[in-house]
Order: sequence, then structure tokens, then C-alpha cells
Amino acid sequence: MQSVETLNEGLKRAYTITIKAKEIESRIDAEVKKIAPQVKMPGFRAGKVPANLVRKMHGDALTQEALNAAIQECVDAAINDNKLRPAAQPQVNLNEDYAAGKDVVLSMELEVLPEITMPEIEGLELERLTVDVSDKEVDAALEKLASGQKNFEPAAKSYTAAAGDQVIIDFEGKVDGVPFDGGKGESMAVEIGSGQLIPGFEDQLIGLKANDDTIINVTFPEDYNAENLRGKDATFDIVVGEVKKPTEVKIDDAMAKNFGLEGLEQLRGLLKTQIEQELNGLTRTYMKRQLLDTLAADHDFDVPPSMAETEFDQIWQQLEQEASREEDAEAAKAEMEKDREEYRDIAVRRVRLGLLLSEIGHAQGVEVNQQEMQMLIAQAAQQYGPEDREKFTQYIQNTPMAAAQLRAPMFEDKVVDLLFEKAKVSEKTVTREALEAAIEADPEEAQQKKPAKKKKPTAKSAAKKPAAKKSDDKADSKKAPAKKAPAKKATPKK
Repeated sequence: MQSVETLNEGLKRAYTITIKAKEIESRIDAEVKKIAPQVKMPGFRAGKVPANLVRKMHGDALTQEALNAAIQECVDAAINDNKLRPAAQPQVNLNEDYAAGKDVVLSMELEVLPEITMPEIEGLELERLTVDVSDKEVDAALEKLASGQKNFEPAAKSYTAAAGDQVIIDFEGKVDGVPFDGGKGESMAVEIGSGQLIPGFEDQLIGLKANDDTIINVTFPEDYNAENLRGKDATFDIVVGEVKKPTEVKIDDAMAKNFGLEGLEQLRGLLKTQIEQELNGLTRTYMKRQLLDTLAADHDFDVPPSMAETEFDQIWQQLEQEASREEDAEAAKAEMEKDREEYRDIAVRRVRLGLLLSEIGHAQGVEVNQQEMQMLIAQAAQQYGPEDREKFTQYIQNTPMAAAQLRAPMFEDKVVDLLFEKAKVSEKTVTREALEAAIEADPEEAQQKKPAKKKKPTAKSAAKKPAAKKSDDKADSKKAPAKKAPAKKATPKK
């Protein structure tokens, strides 16, 4: 095998690799000898088939197998001999005029990881902002919990439904007078004003009373999950079975016991612990933001273009999905286009920080052990059905890139925790509002862009809408998605 470097530009490398024909032939001969004892052919005893006949019978398959093995070994050898650290799988092409019995000529192109100067990680100065949980905040959580436990009691037959009441209805939906699949239901409880149903549905239940029947008119949203109903005008035949009025839920031991607890004090303790965990998460986000800002300020090396492009594509794809759900999707996408280059900068920063954290982690001996990896695989497999979980597990175990992608978030968290331990940390107690403001602040951005308008709720089933998607990406002042790329990634600010 002979390799010749043909390109050395930035992080890009290219090589021409030549594999002698006799090496391929030697591999084929070895495979013939290996399989000959198992080959059966009429007129010959088992294992006595001549090598030339074995080669004639299986020559094409053996040649391909030998060629593939030789190519892989030579590519690996070229990488090792030239001390390359590939950023991704090399692109390998076989010369077009190759024929059996001739030398194999390959072209190999790849991007390599940059040389990274290890930062001084001892004594990094960080600030930890903490929030004490007040009784007032626990009381607010209790009230919110109680409001979610709302009970309803039957109203008088003559009582007319108002906002906040619950109406029990039978319904049948029609488009152009024809019933549609999934548009019929019985004894469905609808809380007026809850936003449970498609826009306009609940409001038309106001003023109805038990045993009333009516027809309401609605328009299905453009992003309705049933494609055949999107944007369609529809009618619903409604029969009211009962109207119920909300009853106040008292915050007392009885309410706590409904959750399987001993009493109110235990419930308060659990809520306080939950709030503390939430605030600890915000504290960590703020500290991580400081850490990444510090690392980013001191390191400005080139990153592999393909990695930056992959990260940008992931960011851009999610932004397009979010924009498509806005009321004015075209305007949202046009606004997004204005910031395309800024999102490219975010992608580059993420890749750079990911590579830097990876370098620090490996230098410090950070690793995700086998037990932790099995836990990650088991957690990720839960999104699949029982039949596909085993296939997913095998895929992760047999695909190094997929395993690296799954391992990356935990690896990064471990590196960040290591840096926190080595940092010089000052403590400061603040309010929740101050902590959240500190997380959102972006000193590099002189003018903060206004947030996008909230989109109207969309429908999910015959009349229901989906729950709103939560976003916990606090670290980027510009809302770049927090999705991880195959390499280790960091959540940056712009």
C-alpha cells in the first residue's frame, strides 16, 4: 500500500492510495483456502473441490470481499501513518477504470480535528447565583396545584352554562353535511374557557343548559393533524346532557391525602423540594453560561466545516419547523432569514466549544462508563415499541457514531461538573427574577430582538388541541435549538 498526500489546506486533507493487484490476489487466495473445506460440488468429496473451481464458483463474491477488506485496512493505515484525527468518516472513492487483476487506486478526502491548546482549568472564576425558596412561592405552587384539582358539581336543570363551567355533551361533526371519521363522541366533558378544543368551539357552549341541542360552526386550523380536515369549515350537532359548576378545592390535609400523602405539611415539603430542584437547574444554567463564555473568549480555532454545517442544518431545520407554526409563517421565515449568518456563528461556536470540552474531558480522564451507557440506551429505547427496542439497542452497539451522539450530553455534563469543581466560585443570593434575567442577558448583543408572537393553539383530535411544547433553552439569547450534534456539544450564547 502506498499513500500520497494531494491536499493539505486548513483542516482538509486528501490522499491517493494505491493497493497492488498482487495484494488483492493474495487475499482472494487466502479466502479460497478458507472456504474450500466447506464447498460441496457434484463429483467431488466434501472438502476436495479444487481451488480453481472454488474460485470459479465464488470468484466475484470473494473478489468483492477481499477488495472491501483491503480498502478498509489501507484507509485505516493511511490515517494512522499520517497521524490524522478525522472529524468525520473519510470519503473514499475507487478509480472508475478499476478491473480485476489491476492495481487499486483510491482517493480519500477528509476533514481533521484542529490542534487545540489546552486551557488553564484551575482557578476559573465563576459566580453561583442561588435563590432561597420562600413560603410565598410554596403557597403559589399549592394554589396552582389546587386549581388543577378543580371539581364540578351538577347545576340546576335551568342553569345556563358560563365560562369556567363544565358541559357534558354528545356531538357529531360534519363537513359539507357529511359526518367525518373521529368526529362523533358521547358524554364528553368540556370545561368552557380551558382551551381544550379548537378555536370557537367552547365559546358557543355558553348559554346552553341541560337537554339543549344546537349546531355550532367552527373552522379547523390549517395545521390540524387530520390532513383532510385542515382549514375546512365544519358543523357540530350538540346535545347537552348536563351542566356542572366548579367547586372550590380547599388547600388542607384532605387535598394532600388525595395525592396519597399524610397531610398538608408533607405536600408543602414535596413542593418546596421540587422548586429547589428547578432553581438549582437555573443556577447550573447560569454557571454553565459563564463557563462557556470564558472558554469561548480564550479560544478561537478553526472548526471542521462539515461539523459546523451539520450543526447549522439542525438549528435551521428546527427554526423552520417553529416558524411554520406561526400565524404568519412567511413573515416569520423572512425574519429568520435576516439572521441566517448569526445562526451560522452560533453553530460554529457550539462546535468549537464541543471540541474544546471533549479535549478537556479526554485529557482529564472523563468517561461515560459501560453501566451509564446501558442506562442511556435503555432510556432512549423507551421511545420505541417493544419489538423495536432490541433493534435500537443493537444499532447503537454496532454504530459508533450513533453511540457517540447518545453519549455526548452525559459526557459534556461530566466535563462541566469537573470544571465547576476546579473553579473558584463566589456565592450570591438573589431573587428568581434576577437569576432568570442573568441567564437571558447577552452582553454581546446591543439590541435584543423582540420575541416572536405566540401562535394560536392548534387542534389534535376531533375537537382537541395538543399541549404546547416547552422550551428550556435558556442559554442562547437568540433562540437557537438546543439539539445536540453527533460530537460533544455545548449550549452557547451568540
